[in-house]
Amino acid sequence: MSNKEIVLLNQFVGEKTELHGDDPKAMLKILTAVEKASTNVHRTINKAGLEDILGAAGSENVQGEQVQKLDLFANEQFIENLKGTGYIAAIASEENEEIITLNETGEYLFATDPLDGSSNIDVNISVGTIFSVFKRTRKGTPKKEEFNRYGHEQILAGYVLYGTSTVLVYTCGHGVHSFTFDTKTNTFALTNASIKTPEKGNIFSINEGNYNTLEKGVQDYISYCKELNEKGKRTHTARFMGSLVADFHRNMLKGGIFIYPATADAPKGRLRLLYECNPIAMIAEQAGGIATWGAERLLAIKAEEIHQRTPFFTGSKEMMEKALSFLTKESEYRIQESEKIS
Repeated sequence: MSNKEIVLLNQFVGEKTELHGDDPKAMLKILTAVEKASTNVHRTINKAGLEDILGAAGSENVQGEQVQKLDLFANEQFIENLKGTGYIAAIASEENEEIITLNETGEYLFATDPLDGSSNIDVNISVGTIFSVFKRTRKGTPKKEEFNRYGHEQILAGYVLYGTSTVLVYTCGHGVHSFTFDTKTNTFALTNASIKTPEKGNIFSINEGNYNTLEKGVQDYISYCKELNEKGKRTHTARFMGSLVADFHRNMLKGGIFIYPATADAPKGRLRLLYECNPIAMIAEQAGGIATWGAERLLAIKAEEIHQRTPFFTGSKEMMEKALSFLTKESEYRIQESEKIS
């Protein structure tokens, strides 16, 4: 048995106030709400197959995707628990076309994909929750335009990975902290107070089924990753689960790159900027990695609407630099045009 001291989430936030921005009390309240909601999601996911919680709910979300029963459950859990904090004015969720107003006097905005990769639950593949918090810049009734912010304005970003263990990872701009759910005590305990991703890596994660719809620079990078060394051994390994949180978490810890680029069918990308890519990008940078949407820092992009999509490249520093060196002039042109819009 280990004699290592167990540090719980609320204890860590309470003691390490210097890591939690200008208002550690608010961050503690919000993270406690995330902890409670994700605990309930964890329990429900672990009943998959035993109770009628799998499959589609019979409706589509604003992106035209089939809503899963667990999508709705997770969404409800986060809304309910965040409402009780008193700090959140409004939520922007993947599952709702419009924002959800919680408290007009709240000082913060919360953006979330409550259950990323939910279609994977049917086959027992890891899924996750992604979330992001912004400080409000005005008072009164929240407007959805308030979510049109730059990614670097986030004051809290994180995700929960429901996998072989349930892990909560977050940053307030002062390092990346990881907590693991203890099923015996129903609490999240500190497992890594300062995650750093390796500068070098050899894992590349991309949906190669899209290969023929990708721009040439991305195709060339994939081909580069498949090259053999002088001994005829592979130089990289491919890993792609189709679950953003799971793919990113593995690569952050082991060293790798995650790519979900624009395709011919989705020229603006498929992942959502506000509540998927922004939080992951902030964590990536705080862990020592890089996150872009082609050749520009992702956190320098200002959202134009809550469900905006974007291409996404993130990972270890050296792998990212190599991948970006393959990008074509077509990529640079697309980025310049998007800058004009912003």
